[in-house]
Amino acid sequence: MAGPVMNKAKIAFALPLLCLLAACNMGAGDNASSGNSEQGELVGARIGAPFTLTNQNGQSVQWDDFKGQYRLVYFGYTYCPDVCPVDLQRIMQAFGRFEKDKPALAARVQPMLISVDPARDTPAVLKTYVAAFHPRLIGLTGTKDQIARVAKDFAVIYNVEQKPGATDYQVGHSRTPYLFDTDGKPVALVPVDDPGTPDVDEGAPDKVLAFLEKWVK
Repeated sequence: MAGPVMNKAKIAFALPLLCLLAACNMGAGDNASSGNSEQGELVGARIGAPFTLTNQNGQSVQWDDFKGQYRLVYFGYTYCPDVCPVDLQRIMQAFGRFEKDKPALAARVQPMLISVDPARDTPAVLKTYVAAFHPRLIGLTGTKDQIARVAKDFAVIYNVEQKPGATDYQVGHSRTPYLFDTDGKPVALVPVDDPGTPDVDEGAPDKVLAFLEKWVK
């Protein structure tokens, strides 16, 4: 959850920081493999690194398994009551439309949800969850240490928030839906917008679709 659970100051800090990293680490432009002369705001940013996690089928998965594919990466968790399901619905609805309009290009994209709640997000839990959004969406989990390392490598901030004596908890996390290119390098943030203002955000899937059409080549 990235709404009232997580300190808004942390979230406000996280996304501008990513853009700042992109600006500070911008290269000469030869590392963008989208085929588009225009560069995304994250090109050159130090985001992402090799990892080994477990997918919703209980199989070991590595970041390099997706080499040659664009990667839509979302960090969240299945118990998130608001932001995660809204974001994923928008992303995967747009991806479904992209898949229908341009199936060959969509086949080059792998959407994935990486859980920041490994204690509860077992492969079985993830399997049911991701299937509700799109058959191509995969869910990834791991040990507490594995997820902490991946989150750090992908510039994701998260923290477990639990009241004293309570058995239940929520996870605050920065809202960072990424697109990586076919070499696993960051391109841009997916424009999911603010789920707290649905009247303004009705066009969010259209924005995501336009985003995919722009960067996936």
